[in-house]
Amino acid sequence: EVVNEICTLLDEYIENKPNDINSFSDLITFVPDRPGHDSRYAIDASKIHQDIAWIPEESFESGIQKTILWYLKNEKWTSRIVDGSYCLERKGILK
Repeated sequence: EVVNEICTLLDEYIENKPNDINSFSDLITFVPDRPGHDSRYAIDASKIHQDIAWIPEESFESGIQKTILWYLKNEKWTSRIVDGSYCLERKGILK
């Protein structure tokens, strides 16, 4: 579901898709589960809400949309991650 939502948003934001695909969902490849792979990941925030009245500022939908937009606006940074030239250097620290 998460991957399909990401693909839907990428289809909306990116006009020139790679490799002449119609949709980013065309790139989804299913692989066998690895041994011990959890069938579900979930967070139950009811305790933190009950204890300190915390509620998230973002829904999943708004958060994933903001995350994807951030990555698309910061392609220079992400390309350095992919090509290996970013070596986890810290920024803004005086030596």
